[in-house]
Amino acid sequence: MSRSGKNPDKRVRTAKKRTQSQVKWLERQLNDPYVKKAKADGYRSRAAYKLIELDEKFKLLRGSKRVVDLGIAPGGWSQVVRKVAPKASIVGIDLLETDPIEGVTIFQMDFMDDDAPAALEDALDGAPDLVMSDMAANTVGHKQTDHLRTMGLVEAAAWFAVETLAKGGTFIAKVLAGGTDKDLLDLLKKHFKTVKHAKPPASRKGSSEWYVVAQGFKGRD
Repeated sequence: MSRSGKNPDKRVRTAKKRTQSQVKWLERQLNDPYVKKAKADGYRSRAAYKLIELDEKFKLLRGSKRVVDLGIAPGGWSQVVRKVAPKASIVGIDLLETDPIEGVTIFQMDFMDDDAPAALEDALDGAPDLVMSDMAANTVGHKQTDHLRTMGLVEAAAWFAVETLAKGGTFIAKVLAGGTDKDLLDLLKKHFKTVKHAKPPASRKGSSEWYVVAQGFKGRD
């Protein structure tokens, strides 16, 4: 406690087994208001507020009936959907293990697996009206490679949306700085009435992430 009576920023002592970058990450987590709010509100991650803020701007969730959550772990986005659209059927997929969420079907498998798209569709028993992706590839420390790997996942998610969405549906996905690659942007503009980029306040200022929001799926030819 400082002399003013206010708590100073929490600091993490460097432990023998912690790197300096790990210490900085822990300090950032401890001092992050979104992390604290997530704990207070019962969300599994601060990422929940990114979807909440995107929903406030674009009206994505209310009225949704079938939702696909790509890269569901740890489950914050599906928790938000459950709260805003409690009657919606939700199916999620992730390589990482995700603790069960009431009302959500979860597959622990690689979205790039040939069997993944069919498994997701079958679990919903109908065309989704919202496909959302918070997927990002594991980083290797090379900026260009990391960008290409993540954008490859976004492109796969976009094609899944185009091939499965109900007419009028919505696709949202995390992209990296620079926005959506031209070929992907052309694909989205061809199949959706509006395509916009947004950086919700919950995205850290130093983060390279943005979100692409494609609404009003035109249907398949």
